[in-house]
Amino acid sequence: MPCVGDWLNSPLSIVQGIFAQNAPNSDWEKKVTEYFKEKLKENNATNWVPSLNDVPVHYLKPNSLVKFRCMVQDMFDPEFYMGVYETVDPNTNARVLHFGKYRDVAECGPQQELDLNSSQTVTSERQTFYCVPVPGESAWVKEAYISASHARVSPSTSYTPSRHKRSYEEDEDMDLHPSKQKEQHMGSGSDIHGCVEPKRLETEASAGHHVISPNCSPPLDLNFPLPGEKGPACLVKVYESWESFKVNDVLEVFGVLSVDPVLSIVNSEERDSSALDPMECMDTAEEQRVHSPPASLVPRIHVILAQKLQHINPLLPACLNEEESKSFVSNFMSELSPVRAELLGFLTHALLGDSLAAEYLILHLISTVYARRDVLPLGKFTVNLSGCPRNSAFTEHLYRLIQQLVPASYHLQMSIESMNQARFIPHKDYTANRLVSGLLQLASNTSLVIDETQLEQGQLDTAGVRNVTALGNLITWQKVDYDFNYHRMEFPCNINVLITSEGRSLLPSDCQVHLQPQIIPPNMEEYMSSLLAAVLPSMLNKFRIYLSLLRLLDYSISDEVTKAVEEDFVEMRKNNPESVTADDLHKMLLVARFLSLSAGQTTLSRERWLRAKQLEALRKARLQQQKCVNGNEL
Repeated sequence: MPCVGDWLNSPLSIVQGIFAQNAPNSDWEKKVTEYFKEKLKENNATNWVPSLNDVPVHYLKPNSLVKFRCMVQDMFDPEFYMGVYETVDPNTNARVLHFGKYRDVAECGPQQELDLNSSQTVTSERQTFYCVPVPGESAWVKEAYISASHARVSPSTSYTPSRHKRSYEEDEDMDLHPSKQKEQHMGSGSDIHGCVEPKRLETEASAGHHVISPNCSPPLDLNFPLPGEKGPACLVKVYESWESFKVNDVLEVFGVLSVDPVLSIVNSEERDSSALDPMECMDTAEEQRVHSPPASLVPRIHVILAQKLQHINPLLPACLNEEESKSFVSNFMSELSPVRAELLGFLTHALLGDSLAAEYLILHLISTVYARRDVLPLGKFTVNLSGCPRNSAFTEHLYRLIQQLVPASYHLQMSIESMNQARFIPHKDYTANRLVSGLLQLASNTSLVIDETQLEQGQLDTAGVRNVTALGNLITWQKVDYDFNYHRMEFPCNINVLITSEGRSLLPSDCQVHLQPQIIPPNMEEYMSSLLAAVLPSMLNKFRIYLSLLRLLDYSISDEVTKAVEEDFVEMRKNNPESVTADDLHKMLLVARFLSLSAGQTTLSRERWLRAKQLEALRKARLQQQKCVNGNEL
């Protein structure tokens, strides 16, 4: 076990030591970052840092080091704070220099007052991100992160190794009664004494929300994009390089947890003073409530280190570019062929014995937008699986299997009611000055399964038409146009969309595969459950690594193969120019790309090109056959 002394339990004391040795030299900030970066490199030290994803806030010690795996849901306006300030003892005139970084409220010792006119005062700027847990994160991902964690937590500020961690899912009582969290915080004390005065370090908009009696005001909307999500939302305060982060980025942040009860008192006083003098505070009551929610419900994290995550699969190394990770990749690639064969068999059974549909599903699951040429996203591969059984809840059970394979996913059941009533597109609420989330505010590489099999006849209203249009834009252009009332703003995305339908989907797709079931189970739920139970946990983990890893591999086509493909295309058009279009060539190249990657090959070979042509011919022949049977286009 690495040394988890002061740097983990009391990071501010470490910062204080570095500040005392180096102030007023500005290098102290860089040295703090370097210190914690080195500490977290030691012996998997990151696993000893408690995670807000796993542990309820009231189990964590205030002002301790925590981590949080999250998506940036919104960016608030930058705020100013006192980076360095001075306090003075009125009796002895003794002066003490303090740092304000990584704190919400200024620290004042006994008998000390803040000297706002001091020449030593340094005003700095920080950016606040509103962050939520990764939308649609799979249960197996959460469980794997929890099992890898060695953090010791307990309901009090003392660390008791014998206590077991409890996840948010297990902590329903605290979710239902946030006032209990407040009581625990009030009783736990804090490492710092806040100067609860009008002139203090707290720089956020104040809150008009009574945390002591939460039932007296409307419940706080945590603004999760997907319904039924659990876990905390956090105000993440970033001090360096915040311009490199943007909305919808997935981050892992390490920082100081701030749940100081003083924040609620401060915000209450500020609310009261602004009520007496409206000119004192320019923010609306709703904006105050949203931007400064009770710290016990929406904790603050003052970031020391933050990084964008390439992926959220806990079975893979976080960064694949490091030397240690390269050996992991090469070892896995050496056993890729049997893993692919097993996965193909598993998905063939899941798709009721249809091996061609299973091949295309593998290609879909490893597809990703690898580049954009002008407005065209390259690498997207939306599959429309038509011919799905309508009355057996097939899509729901197929989704549950996909959920066991991918790190993040969402099942969208298309119905007239859901299209008309659901909020798909995020929009700006200017009263509260925040971005209100929608179903399509998802992290990169989320699998979105759209079920059209339950769609009945009916009338779409204006909202329904807008939602269907948004889905079409997501599929075609891999972008969502967020609504800012006076204008729309494009947010590029990278979402894997699988559409299940009876006939041809109403939505656009890159590839339609008509399902040909070889078996019709009498009990679909029992069949799918037994299929999953038959897979060994070790093999299931290999499936998960396979699908995540292949998305991250580079791919190229040599000049020699490019020339051969061009010649082949010319040859195909000679016999029947209308049979093969430029779109068909693009589709075949896309299938060839993911077919190569699925076999662990990062360049296109002649063999894979011929296999891609064969798969496409089989797929088209099946569609043509179905068209002849039905007498109309699917």
